[in-house]
Order: sequence, then structure tokens, then C-alpha cells
Amino acid sequence: MYSIGQFSKITGITVKALRFYHDEGVLIPSYVDPDSGYRYYNALDAEKARIVARLRELEFSLGEIKEMLAHSGDEADLLEHLERHRHDFLERIRRYREVLSLLDQIITREREARRIMQTATFDVEEKSLQAMLIAGIRVKGKYSDCGKGFAQIGRTLGRYICGKPFNLYYDDEYRPDDAELEACMPVRRPKTEVPGISVRELAGGKCVSLVHKGPYDQLGRSYSRVLDYIRDKGYEALLPSREIYLKGPGMIFRGNPQKYLTEIQIFVKQ
Repeated sequence: MYSIGQFSKITGITVKALRFYHDEGVLIPSYVDPDSGYRYYNALDAEKARIVARLRELEFSLGEIKEMLAHSGDEADLLEHLERHRHDFLERIRRYREVLSLLDQIITREREARRIMQTATFDVEEKSLQAMLIAGIRVKGKYSDCGKGFAQIGRTLGRYICGKPFNLYYDDEYRPDDAELEACMPVRRPKTEVPGISVRELAGGKCVSLVHKGPYDQLGRSYSRVLDYIRDKGYEALLPSREIYLKGPGMIFRGNPQKYLTEIQIFVKQ
């Protein structure tokens, strides 16, 4: 058995720290003299003390160390417990690497988005749009579901199409799973009615417009500019709003999303 002073020399832990660890229930001496209160330690205590000191250097909390030692009856148990902790840390490292990779992607995209917005030559403007004949397919679901509508219109009315595809949005909020939208294309009047496709005249009117350059997932910045303009002018925004896809992915190639051009049109009244 070792006195607390001897134990301090063996383990490299100060007497003050050993008393503190005892009081906290982290490193309990093998024997405490009931009369003098002197603490005595054995060889197994020394191994535990070295592990405690090392874990403290690694910034384990006293609570974590106490729990670890409480579930370790001997050196083999303690080693097994440490191996489990090692496995847990490896799993955390894997998750942190995934998070770090995602953060790098977000930072890169945000920097690019800011660069595009700072160098954009497009301004918010007011337009007066004429009524036009359109073919539309109403959709309730994800925003990406509009692609099926465009494809159906293209297959059915391809030779009658006379303009860029666009979406009408009937919601005044973001609804990723149950959006109310309509995939539309300007058309010439077909000779017969087309089942499943609404061919009708779309009313015109006054709108606030802005051409957005960049990926679709960055449209929010341009919407902010348009809505700020509407608010500053004292206008009331009307539904449905429109997104006209001036330049986007082709039927085969995705193209460069940084060069996509989308015109946002929000109709207004004073």
C-alpha cells in the first residue's frame, strides 16, 4: 500500500488533485484509516490514476471518467470500456467529417451566390403583360413535379408551343411537399381539345419582374429583392406568381446551373 504522498510521486498527480478525485468519487483509495483519515492506495489504483490523468488531458469530464471507472471491475473491464469509447469517438469523427463536408459545400455555394448577386446586371422592373394563350397542367405536390407537366405538354402539344415554359404558383408560402402549382407553356390554339391539359387565355396585368441568374435553389435572394420593391412601392402582391424559365437544363444535358436564367413575375395592385 502507498501513502498519498508516495502515490502522488508514482502517478504524477498532486496530493490536492488526489483528494479532490476522492471527494468527487472518481478515484477512491483502497483504504482510509478510520482514525487518522489517511488515504492508502494499491497498484491497481495507480493504473486507474494514470488513466484518469490521461483522460483529463483529453478533456473528459469527471462525470464521464467516474461512470467509466464505475463499470470497470478490473483492468480487463476498463480496457474494454476504453475500446468502446474509442469506437464511439471514431463514429463521431465520421459524422463530423460528413458535417464538415456539408459545411464546405454550403460555404462554397453561398460565396458563389453572393458573387452572382453582386455582379448581376438585372434590375427589378415593372411590366405590363398582355393576356396570352397557354396550356397548363395543375399539380399538387413537390416543386420538381412540374417536370412531368412540362413533358406531357411537350409530347401532346409540341408543334403548338410558342414560348418559354413557366410555372404558376398559387401559394403565398413555401410548401415543399404539397405545393399548388401549374406547369404552363404559351401555345397557339390547337384544333381540338386536349384531355388532361387546360388550354385557356391567361390574363395579363401589371407585374414586378426580376431576372434571376443562378441555380433554382438560390431563387430566394431574388424573391427577396422583388418583395422588398413591392413593399417599398406600397403595392399588394397577387397570386398566382410566375417563374419563366428563360434558360435552364435541357432535355438531355443539365447545363451549368450558375448560368440558368429565371424571370420572377409577381402581379401587383395599388
